[in-house]
Amino acid sequence: MPNSIIITTGSCIPSEAIPNTHFLSHEFYSPDGVRLEKPNPEIIEKLYNITGIRERRYVNSELTTTDVAYEAAVQALEGVDRESLDYIIVAQNFGDVRTGNLRTDMVPTIASRVKHRLKIENPYTVAYDIPFGCPGWLQGMIMADYYIRSGDAKRVLVIGAEILSRVSDPHDVDCMIFADGAGAAVLEASDENGGILSHITRTDTLDKAWMLRLGKSYHPERSGNDLFIKMDGHDIYKYALKTVPLVVKQALDKAGLMLGDVKKILMHQANAKMDDAILTRLFQLCGVETIPAGVMPMIIDWAGNSSVATIPTLLDLLLKKKLEGHRLAPGDVAVFASVGAGMNINAMVYRMP
Repeated sequence: MPNSIIITTGSCIPSEAIPNTHFLSHEFYSPDGVRLEKPNPEIIEKLYNITGIRERRYVNSELTTTDVAYEAAVQALEGVDRESLDYIIVAQNFGDVRTGNLRTDMVPTIASRVKHRLKIENPYTVAYDIPFGCPGWLQGMIMADYYIRSGDAKRVLVIGAEILSRVSDPHDVDCMIFADGAGAAVLEASDENGGILSHITRTDTLDKAWMLRLGKSYHPERSGNDLFIKMDGHDIYKYALKTVPLVVKQALDKAGLMLGDVKKILMHQANAKMDDAILTRLFQLCGVETIPAGVMPMIIDWAGNSSVATIPTLLDLLLKKKLEGHRLAPGDVAVFASVGAGMNINAMVYRMP
């Protein structure tokens, strides 16, 4: 049975940095449409203290999700025969949302649009999208691993791309965490040791399906049928803190590894405080007293939360040695984990070949 090895990565990080001061002139409202009394500097400072975000990245007005997905794909395909791809899987949740028009455009799929832009002629390069919340890119990697291990595929391109700045309610405090971007990786069948060792996914819908959803603006006078990202942040925090460590441990157990074997943990980054709490709970769950310094590299302070793009962007920067103090060497084990709309959680264990 072949192993699934990451052979290349790529990312598209928008050049426009949006500092927290960008929101000083916003009018913020509560979910019931009441204007918040706290002054904006205080609101922004509180959010920074919780999330660790000092700035985030937005695309310019001309770009779409397809554009950033394509740019990440081009990077990941450098030196790779595009016609050899068996699948192109794009994780995204809102399609192409254009400036000034909040209607999502998903037909054809973003994956088909990317394949078209890449000028791939092979009709058996199957291209499709998966809307799976923030864990979408990681789920795409898990699906690609199934294809490769079954013998059905030898090479798969997995992209995570999102432009959240256009579906964020400017009157909702939570809008400040969201960002834009894309990341990609090529998985290849290999006889080398290492690659994807295990993965676990769960979906909790009984009482948690709507904790992250689309809804109308909090501004009571905003007309129209525009829908924006809405979330029950405190409930998501409690859910993630309780469940993500369990899923990560399950994945490690499945791989026959201990937490002490792990060199890096690549966590979806929506909230620095939440990620730190998840990390602490994970080490407690595994009975490990000391958390190694630098085990969880973070980029949220300048990149924000770009949903499906956060982990592949982090991975690309890490493998290209662009994160100071963070490296992965052959034989090192990395754990990937994400949580998001659905509610979905997944984790994957990977050994560097």
